Amino acid sequence: MEGSTEGTEPDSHSFSLQPLTPQHTGGDTSTIASPTQTHYDGASVDGTTMRSRSMSRPKLDDDAQPTKSVDDGADDPPEEEERPILDLAQDEHIDAGVFPFKPYKLASLVDPKNMDLLKEMGGMAGLMKGLGTHRKRGLGKKALATTAPASHHGLSDTRADKDGRPGAGAGAGVGASQRHDRDPENAAGDVPKLVLTGPGGEDGGGVPLGESASEIGVDVEDGPTYDANLDERRRVYGVNVLPIRKTKSLLQLMWLALKDKVLVLLSIAAIVSLALGFFQDFGTPRPAGEPPVDWVEGVAIIVAIAIVVMVGSLNDWQKERQFQTLNEKKEERGVKVIRDGVEMVVDIKEVVVGDVALVEPGEIIPCDGIFITGHNVKCDESGATGESDAIKKMSYEDCLKEGTEGGEHGKHTDCFMISGSKVLEGYGSYVVIAVGTRSFNGRIMMALRGDTENTPLQLKLNNLAELIAKLGSAAGLILFVALMIRFFVQLGSHNPQRTPSQWGIAFVQILIIAVTLIVVAVPEGLPLAVTLALAFATKRMTKENLLVRVLGSCETMANASVICTDKTGTLTQNVMTVVAGSVGIHCKFVHRLEENKARTNADEEPGVKGALSQKHAQDFSIDQEHINSTLSPAIQDLLNKAIAVNSTAFEDDDPESGKKVFVGSKTETALLQFAKENGWADYKQTRDSADIVQMIPFSSERKAMGVVVRLSKRHYRVYLKGASEILTKKCSSHIVVERGSKETEVVDTREIDELARDNIQRTIIFYANQTLRTIAICYRDFESWPPPGVQAESEDEVPYEEFCHDLTLIGITGIEDPLRPGVREAVADCHKAGVTVKMCTGDNVLTARSIALQCGIYTAGGIIMEGPIFRQLEKQDLQDVVPRLQVLARSSPEDKQLLVETLRELGEIVGVTGDGTNDGPALKKADVGFSMGIAGTEVAKEASDIILMDDNFASIVKAIMWGRCVNDAVRKFLQFQISTNVTAVIITFVSAVASVQEESVLSAVQLLWINIIMDTFAALALATDPATPALLDRKPDKKTSPLFTVDMYKQIIGQSTYQTIITLIFHFLGLRILGLSSSDKNDTIVQTLVFNLFVFAQIFNSINSRRLDNHLNIFAGITKNYYFMGITLIEVAVQVLIVFVGGAAFQVTRIGGREWGIGLALGFVSIPLGALIRLIPNAPVERFFIKIRLLPNPDVLPTTRPDTEWNTAIQLVRDNLSTFSHVRGGRMRASSYVGKSRSVHLAPESRVALPSIMTMVPTLIASSIGARWAPQSPSGLSHPASFDPSKSSAALWEGKIQIHPDTKPDDPVMQRWGAVARTN
Repeated sequence: MEGSTEGTEPDSHSFSLQPLTPQHTGGDTSTIASPTQTHYDGASVDGTTMRSRSMSRPKLDDDAQPTKSVDDGADDPPEEEERPILDLAQDEHIDAGVFPFKPYKLASLVDPKNMDLLKEMGGMAGLMKGLGTHRKRGLGKKALATTAPASHHGLSDTRADKDGRPGAGAGAGVGASQRHDRDPENAAGDVPKLVLTGPGGEDGGGVPLGESASEIGVDVEDGPTYDANLDERRRVYGVNVLPIRKTKSLLQLMWLALKDKVLVLLSIAAIVSLALGFFQDFGTPRPAGEPPVDWVEGVAIIVAIAIVVMVGSLNDWQKERQFQTLNEKKEERGVKVIRDGVEMVVDIKEVVVGDVALVEPGEIIPCDGIFITGHNVKCDESGATGESDAIKKMSYEDCLKEGTEGGEHGKHTDCFMISGSKVLEGYGSYVVIAVGTRSFNGRIMMALRGDTENTPLQLKLNNLAELIAKLGSAAGLILFVALMIRFFVQLGSHNPQRTPSQWGIAFVQILIIAVTLIVVAVPEGLPLAVTLALAFATKRMTKENLLVRVLGSCETMANASVICTDKTGTLTQNVMTVVAGSVGIHCKFVHRLEENKARTNADEEPGVKGALSQKHAQDFSIDQEHINSTLSPAIQDLLNKAIAVNSTAFEDDDPESGKKVFVGSKTETALLQFAKENGWADYKQTRDSADIVQMIPFSSERKAMGVVVRLSKRHYRVYLKGASEILTKKCSSHIVVERGSKETEVVDTREIDELARDNIQRTIIFYANQTLRTIAICYRDFESWPPPGVQAESEDEVPYEEFCHDLTLIGITGIEDPLRPGVREAVADCHKAGVTVKMCTGDNVLTARSIALQCGIYTAGGIIMEGPIFRQLEKQDLQDVVPRLQVLARSSPEDKQLLVETLRELGEIVGVTGDGTNDGPALKKADVGFSMGIAGTEVAKEASDIILMDDNFASIVKAIMWGRCVNDAVRKFLQFQISTNVTAVIITFVSAVASVQEESVLSAVQLLWINIIMDTFAALALATDPATPALLDRKPDKKTSPLFTVDMYKQIIGQSTYQTIITLIFHFLGLRILGLSSSDKNDTIVQTLVFNLFVFAQIFNSINSRRLDNHLNIFAGITKNYYFMGITLIEVAVQVLIVFVGGAAFQVTRIGGREWGIGLALGFVSIPLGALIRLIPNAPVERFFIKIRLLPNPDVLPTTRPDTEWNTAIQLVRDNLSTFSHVRGGRMRASSYVGKSRSVHLAPESRVALPSIMTMVPTLIASSIGARWAPQSPSGLSHPASFDPSKSSAALWEGKIQIHPDTKPDDPVMQRWGAVARTN
């Protein structure tokens, strides 16, 4: 249990802080990110975040520029950014001057926490001497004399002078963990100097008891390190800033957009089309009355390109501005340090290695360091490492005495201060060992900088653009050759008769028609469709609390096959909460009972499912919401006072959200929140009205805390709370809560007999097995204080042991970090959509398993593994285990990165969610990174592509849905566009070859309307279909899956064939079909009809293209898409307008009702034709497409060799059998089994011991179970979960790998890992 001491009571230490005046914030060049200003009696316990956007690395400002040197902190070699893992080889190029320790060696003390290295350095004495600083007085006069930073000078705060406590400094406790360059003009005089202590400092970390000054080198100034000034320290160890990178300007974004392959192809087409258009219009004689409009097509293509570039780049630019707005809350931050024995507040960027810094509750630690001394300091490192339990900080010497080594042995105690972590309670000091880019937080930030990769859809569209360019060029070349052959034949036969200039113009005409064919083949609307679909989706997603920072990540999310999620703060709320408990011994309450029925043990005896009789028949379950209707007012009052009075936590405004939150230890805040949720009397009124006689602070020895209150002159009461397994043994009675006890006005108590004792123990173990932190709440009444017979110096100094017995148990509460609302459903939706969810957490394996079971991540066939064992696996084992890995506990940032890399190597599209600094590298490495907008650290936001503004994991399902909507929109458009282009290319080719004048069936301006305007309209129409939950009913596509599906190919081929046939029939036989004579007017009527039916075929085909599958209802959801309906009506209206008033420009004429009817009817045929095509079975068509290589053959993709086993241990056994073939002669050599073993290559030796013979164990177990053998349940309470080992943790954790208990014995995962796994 966590607790607080009396020193943290707000009433006894009530003071306020004077915030520093923010300097130079709010603009684009705002550089200093500082989260919440926190202090002790007005603080937020919630995490605070750094907020800055880094895109490039300019030079540091002059005031922050260290002395030029090869080891300059701001000018480090580029590889530093590439290697977040500490590489000590980087120290080789650094001149450490007088210092014995180089920067990366110091930084490696905390990553990972390394007590052995600290011992090698000579412990704290050696470290302090090596850094030239003092535990008590910090940097000495010599270090400060040469160069005093400008920010040290300023007015002193007289109010602070009068208050000597560490929390009274201006700006102290303002949370942020890194600095960025600031305007040098505003740097000077920002932060006032505060003289808070007397000679030597009041609290600055005195010499620990039992040590002399000479032993720790406090007062010894012998050595060159003590003379090193601040500039020298910055030269060697760097400055406490991160180089910022400028965001890309709008012009830069536009230039990047123009580099798209499809747009490059379009640009070439536009230039050629424009040049030829000008030549046709102004370089050749035109027939009378024909307007010069051939140049319009080239201009139209340029307009299309401009629209695409502007929409795409403006969207990116706008999202970047939104991201900056999100991170606008920036203010200056001061850090409290001791220099020459004087406490002072300095600007965070002035902190140097060797400074002794002070910590207080609510502060975000700005630099890495080693704890010197302090009082009850506890840090929340969940934001940095994922560890959800508070880490107690002790001095190096105390850690040695305790025998802890960096918290690795589960005691949650160490002496390492990690940048980015948060101080929960206590006061203390630490020596700074790493700043800026060398600190834990800084290295992760630098590692996140890199260029974004192309999304899977972009890659496929680029390939499509190349293919279209090749096919279009080939078609144009074939047409050019065909027409040139005819041209030379005509030239040789002088038929028709032409002048030399006419022959020249005829040649140019051939060139124009060939180029026109290539231009027609290019899908101009495609990039616009992609951009519009993304822009539309991101706008809608913003309304759904999803801020898309990287536009392409939206469509990448469509086919995400794996989501690797953090636990703390992502799946869970990162707020400890009472989720279950018992009042008395019979009333078992559960938070949201319907969803968490497994949280109560009131219904059945463990191991006796379905038993007719129950041992504890009086037990009953209630939902926490009904607790007030079950408990009597007297019991409610008793429990509320036991919680409120016996607590030092308090309520304050959260600066981030403005909401009231409880501040204090996680356990106390959970209990106070529980009382508040139940609507009981206000904690402060209850606490203030209590007459407190004695306080018993929490200590780790007694694992309890208490308070004695005077109820009346002859009535005193002790309230106690603490570890349930200890306090319940000191209870002799319990309060009585039964069904119907609501009516009683007094609190009844009953002796704890053997049955009741068994019930209490069973409840405690039941909660412990669910990894709940169990807290017992008790009381005892006395007639006098001190109690009779007790010798005490005063009434507030009665020994704890004298009254901590014969207690009355009020209840037991189970506390945990609960799931976020909607997480269970979101995980189920992910599974339904074919997306695997994997949990990566720095937390312990039992907590991770409990949360994974609750939210449905841990399922049959799944593996739980710990980071230390995971990172040691050989590559082959890694690739074997990763597909089945569902929970990775105790994982480091490198483990998460390794998991993401392995998944991507296996061809998965990976999404990663996280809110902490430790999630940064994996977020950056993933295809799509999600960060939390409220609780997320700056590192997480910097690395992410999409920010979940409401911190809700469930929003990821919406991202998947909208991503699929974007992908579908692009495919719908492709299906429509390619049909149009194929038809246009074929009819242009055929009609040009058949025409003596090399004229196409459609004029250039008609092609313009069809090929540009209509395609652009169609892009807008098809890109705006809203996302629906039905999109989650299918599996994601693999990266290798083709862009065109079988259904799309069927529609493209079917529709383009139909459109080509009817167009060519009416082009060549139109006069005969309509019964018209040959004349210029009738030829124009036929050409108008052909134009009309072609356009209406496209309009109706756009409706048909709304579906990509074999379902027939193409009108589903059409009424919700107003864009589609409006655009379709506009297309029809404009087409009618063109026919009536288009005249010479479009080479059309007004036509009669018969021709309108034929055009509309033949166009409408596209819809029933689409339905017929959908009825054609896919399987035979797919086989045909594979045969003609239109689709890739899935059977020829790289697969595992059929003659190898998945289990490498069995391969080893088989290979070793070859020995016997040489020993036992020909008979053994003739064995087919041995023959096979020779063909199996020896697998590389894994660093994880996998004894070959153990691979037989799962088979033996399986055969035994088949013979009806079952494990016997041990008697007693050690295994209350009985036959369900997945719910038992009595033996805690003995193995390193765990396989889900429902996994079948013949599952390959059991054969491979069963030998080293525990299925508990």
